[in-house]
Amino acid sequence: MNLTESLLLALKARGATEIFGIPGDFALPLFEQFERLALLPLHTLSHEPAVGFAADAAARSRGGLGVAAVTYGAGAFNLVNAVAGAYAERVPLVVLSGAPAAHEATSGFLLHHQVKTLDSQWRVFEELTVDRARLDDPASAPALIARVLDAALSRSRPVYLEIPRDMPARPCAAAPVLAPAAIDPDRLAACADELLARLAAAERPLLMVGVEVRRYGLEPRVAELARRLAMPVVTSFMGRGLLAEADLPLVGTYIGLAGDPAVSAQVESSDGLFLLGVIVSDTNFAVSSRRIDLRHAIQVFDGDVSMGHHVYHGLPIAALVDALLARVPSRGLQPPAPKAAAAASRVAPPAAGDLSGPDRPVLPQDIAAAVNALFRDHGPMPLASDVGDCLFTAMDIEQTELLAPGYYATMGYGVPAGLGLQVATGRRPVVLVGDGAFQMTGWELGNAARCGCDPIVLVFNNASWEMLRTFAPGAQFNDLGRWDFAAMAAGMGGDGYRVHTTAGLAAALAKAQATRGRFQLLDIQLQPGELSPTLQRFVQAVKRLSMPD
Repeated sequence: MNLTESLLLALKARGATEIFGIPGDFALPLFEQFERLALLPLHTLSHEPAVGFAADAAARSRGGLGVAAVTYGAGAFNLVNAVAGAYAERVPLVVLSGAPAAHEATSGFLLHHQVKTLDSQWRVFEELTVDRARLDDPASAPALIARVLDAALSRSRPVYLEIPRDMPARPCAAAPVLAPAAIDPDRLAACADELLARLAAAERPLLMVGVEVRRYGLEPRVAELARRLAMPVVTSFMGRGLLAEADLPLVGTYIGLAGDPAVSAQVESSDGLFLLGVIVSDTNFAVSSRRIDLRHAIQVFDGDVSMGHHVYHGLPIAALVDALLARVPSRGLQPPAPKAAAAASRVAPPAAGDLSGPDRPVLPQDIAAAVNALFRDHGPMPLASDVGDCLFTAMDIEQTELLAPGYYATMGYGVPAGLGLQVATGRRPVVLVGDGAFQMTGWELGNAARCGCDPIVLVFNNASWEMLRTFAPGAQFNDLGRWDFAAMAAGMGGDGYRVHTTAGLAAALAKAQATRGRFQLLDIQLQPGELSPTLQRFVQAVKRLSMPD
């Protein structure tokens, strides 16, 4: 066994099912071993940000580790933004980077791709990861591999492994299986008891589920916990799609001032708000201390449980959920609500919409209606969305799995995320992306056929960075011009449809759904200034919260 085989087997044992990457000279020996050993399929893309986004989406959609492999310097630095997003949004992404060999590092020459020092890259990734190691000694490599990969899983955040180019083929032992960190049973018991007591004392308890529920594979257990607690459930913005298939009083998605007033009223009036794995941010969620006094909420996030002035450290969310399940009988803390009351707590899902009326120009909400009709007729599909009005439009689509950078809010995520999702799960996604974000990474669709992917891509083409225009309405720098994305699709191996009207949208989407084996791109012509109702509310909420008079 060589070092690369030890690494690949350790990745595979921890849930990795593929590698996304771009080779370079410092990483060529590593990539050659990937190909020779064939333990994990290698999918090469065109630009490193897309590599990171695809690997990120793979981890989000199937659980386990996502893997991005790049070369030293020029490759790794191109990956930085994607890794930053994975850190912010709690994704266990493994960065594998080639590096100079020991004899090159001591040659006295400046090496190509070097920035300030040979360790500049290492120091940058220190800021973006929870653990890192340089695999420059076969004797120590197995333990380092195990420690770093386990840190990615246990903390659900990125890690970094640097492999000098003289190391991939060196003999190496297998990475060990490390015992999980011990949990103080008394602290866990005290926390679970206090949490349940607080919920039992509340008149209006409510459970909000977020990203950690998905990251740690807890959805079935959390659904059962919600059933036993007999309380209504909402998702956070980032948790959209969680528990959608469970038989629960799922109220909807909370976006504060930007969201459904009925949902916001339930969340903001709760005297027993239970935030389970939720990223509590500012305007991305419109969850603000100005509206919700978090001192009176129960927050479970990043290994800590906060209840007022009481904080329990070092309690993994999975252990806490199991402790709660062990304490809550199937009948719940109180008699289950009557079916009528449970039904009343639900907010009606978005209507499928009717696009059969008089033909007219497409509005963003028409896109949501068309996708809802598609799901009604053919069953739900996972969504991969970029940021901008495409993401806010997704809030009007039926609850289904949604991958999106809703907190970190980087552009360019949607298309490569759709590829990563389909590679990792085999499920065909619907991708929502604006024209500005498509200009950044949409060209990765040219790799779709090689990756075995055929996503349906809906481009919101309004010839501008429209979301930015809402905050700077008179600025000409938001103008992008009209690009003919539909015409470009054939050259990348797909089919393109230029859509102007509601009738054209329905027809093109039906044809796209029926066509397999090639990506399908709908170039949807929107007028500048046309915004989804949710984005309109969001803009007003942001201005109210961050730009007071």
